[in-house]
Amino acid sequence: MPADLDRWEASVTDLWERLDSLSPAEAVSAMQDLAASCPASDGRSAFELAGAYDSMGFEAEAGAEYERALELGLDEARHARLAVQYGSTLRNLGRLDEAIAVLSAAPIHESTGTAPRVVLALTLHSAGRKDEALRVAIEAQIESLPQYQRSMRAYAAALTEPETAVD
Repeated sequence: MPADLDRWEASVTDLWERLDSLSPAEAVSAMQDLAASCPASDGRSAFELAGAYDSMGFEAEAGAEYERALELGLDEARHARLAVQYGSTLRNLGRLDEAIAVLSAAPIHESTGTAPRVVLALTLHSAGRKDEALRVAIEAQIESLPQYQRSMRAYAAALTEPETAVD
């Protein structure tokens, strides 16, 4: 990464660390300034601006920037984070089918852990698909269990497949 982009990344990190001390308007304005200083063809600027909009409660603006970031392209870690953030934004905007599609297709990455599945569960719940939501939430946690994984898989499956036997 060129030195100027290293400095840009450091400035973004610094802004995120102090974002809570700023008003929503100040936070968005600061990130807009930073985004403008990044090459226009770099998806990172749109991603970071989307995140600032999102964090400050401007979901419609965030959605447009997430879409722009996808068009421009992102590295694997940011793409994974975008899926979680954009899926959550779509959920907040009431665009549940789109949110479910984004979250269901979210790439697996260490930077997000089980967050895509957790946000998917919340979205399914919002869509009135309660049993499926609970199943996804349980399945998201199975690998972290030191024991009972087989039983939890069966219990989760039984939520949406009533004929599944649980022993």
